[in-house]
Amino acid sequence: MRTFVSTALCLALLGTTSACVDPSARIASSLEGYGFAPDQSNCVGEHLEKNLSLGQLQQLGRAARAAREGDTTPGRFTVSDFTRVAGQVKDPKVPFEVARAAAGCGIVTSPPAL
Repeated sequence: MRTFVSTALCLALLGTTSACVDPSARIASSLEGYGFAPDQSNCVGEHLEKNLSLGQLQQLGRAARAAREGDTTPGRFTVSDFTRVAGQVKDPKVPFEVARAAAGCGIVTSPPAL
């Protein structure tokens, strides 16, 4: 149902099907751009699309883009980076679902340095 509503809203706003992309595919594409493996990206994308609203996903996307702006060492964006960025979103459900998706998709955060 959410996918149908997202697609209908997108079509209404943009007036064309070519401009609309499935939210989980957009998430996966973004995560791959940050250095995540395709299977991990797809898994996380599907989980987040299912469990977060479009507004929550947009907030997460803005936070991730902002975290990468001005990055003088644009290396791999780790799951630790992603969960840290998710924690910057004011909605407490966002970091919870990001951590849950990472765990459920077999992505492990780096252990703390001793």
